[in-house]
Amino acid sequence: MDPTAAPQRSKSVRQVYQYLVRRYFWRSNVAWSAWIAPTASIDRTFPSGIEIGDGAWIGPFALVLTHDMSRGVYLPTRIGARSVIGARAVILPGVTVGEDCVVLPGAVVSRDVQPGQQVAGNPARAWLSPPSRPA
Repeated sequence: MDPTAAPQRSKSVRQVYQYLVRRYFWRSNVAWSAWIAPTASIDRTFPSGIEIGDGAWIGPFALVLTHDMSRGVYLPTRIGARSVIGARAVILPGVTVGEDCVVLPGAVVSRDVQPGQQVAGNPARAWLSPPSRPA
């Protein structure tokens, strides 16, 4: 085992069961390494529109939607690799959250989030500029 590797959060039996149901019964595209809180709500009305990348973390009571019944909209929602969705955040249908993004707790994301960006508020807006990466 590599001592420099980041520790992996273990999954509960409930989370393993939810992963298997989402992946094979609902046909959602959810990476095994994604950690989804047992209390988070992932849309079941259009489950094949869910895509969650490797290492993504979805906090407690977060809501990821792929439909809007009032407008009759069914759109795919994507959460990029290594992104963090805070507690009680809401991701609306058709939104793409890029890689390495942070959605702060309670944010309502109604527009796409660029890779590496941190957003907060209702509606979610850029909170801090992404850190510059050395070339």
